[in-house]
Amino acid sequence: MRLLFLIIMVLACSTGFTQHDSSYADKLGFPRGAKVIILHVDDAGMSFDSNQGAIKALTDGVASSVSIMMPCPWVPHFVGWLKKNPHTDAGLHLTLTSEWEHYKWGALSGAPAVPGLTDTSTGAMHPTVEAVVTKSNVKEVNQEVDAQIKRARQMGFEPTHLDSHMGTLFATPSFLLAYIQTGIREHIPVMLPGGHNTLVRKTNPMAVKQEQQIKQLAQTLWNAGLPVLDDLHNSSYGWDISADALKSTEALKIHARKNYIKALEECKPGLTMMIMHCTEPSEVFKHISDSGPTRQADLLAMTDPEVKKFIKEKGIIITTWREIMERRQKSKSK
Repeated sequence: MRLLFLIIMVLACSTGFTQHDSSYADKLGFPRGAKVIILHVDDAGMSFDSNQGAIKALTDGVASSVSIMMPCPWVPHFVGWLKKNPHTDAGLHLTLTSEWEHYKWGALSGAPAVPGLTDTSTGAMHPTVEAVVTKSNVKEVNQEVDAQIKRARQMGFEPTHLDSHMGTLFATPSFLLAYIQTGIREHIPVMLPGGHNTLVRKTNPMAVKQEQQIKQLAQTLWNAGLPVLDDLHNSSYGWDISADALKSTEALKIHARKNYIKALEECKPGLTMMIMHCTEPSEVFKHISDSGPTRQADLLAMTDPEVKKFIKEKGIIITTWREIMERRQKSKSK
């Protein structure tokens, strides 16, 4: 997901908002000047450990939203939980890559239908965004995105939003436009930071190009009756973990608490989506990915009473995609 910021840097990061402009949070009817945050867990369905972490973050912690990787093997398990918890804010983490070396998934459309999305050496999706851009095309991307939405509906749940695994749908202007058009056609909110983008610009200080394009895309979504984000925090996956923090679960929790409280402090007024990958890693997870400590730290932060206390004391409003869509439907702002 760190790639997403590089993509946004190329496409759109500077939006031209000033402190005097209304934020999208204001337009959605939240108190003016409020700091409104979606605490969002990626990668549900990717593995059993990912499911357990997401469920714990949503039920025992302060996480408010989740998205599911529909081509992955543990989707039925997570959807089974969703059916018992139907008010969960659950969207689709639209997946066009399969990045792990020994743990793979293929396109729901089938390899013959989307050969450009298929790595011929494994029969699974390509491991990198660059390979998707080089070997596939917008027709195949559209077909696979539609297949993932269709599977969700066949399994009995309507996604509250769409976002993009590894930022692949932000990798080219044609992919991005297809993503936006899908959201409008299906009337499903899509993740797009189109407001002040303070955190986006901080992560990418050279991102000052294409101001009008992103504003136009954001306005297009808004005019279509869909909500828009003011900002996006997507840095936790890249936070360094010191050797001391890895010595114990308690030390890792202290590390995570410090980083998340700092991140929450840095969020500006408006509607921000904060992305994380809460996982409860078992002995098996290290054979999938070496990111277990980072993902466990996310979970420890979301279930930390001190983080919850900080949110309450600072008056931060935690929201969901479902709520902001409901607010958009009621809003008469233009």
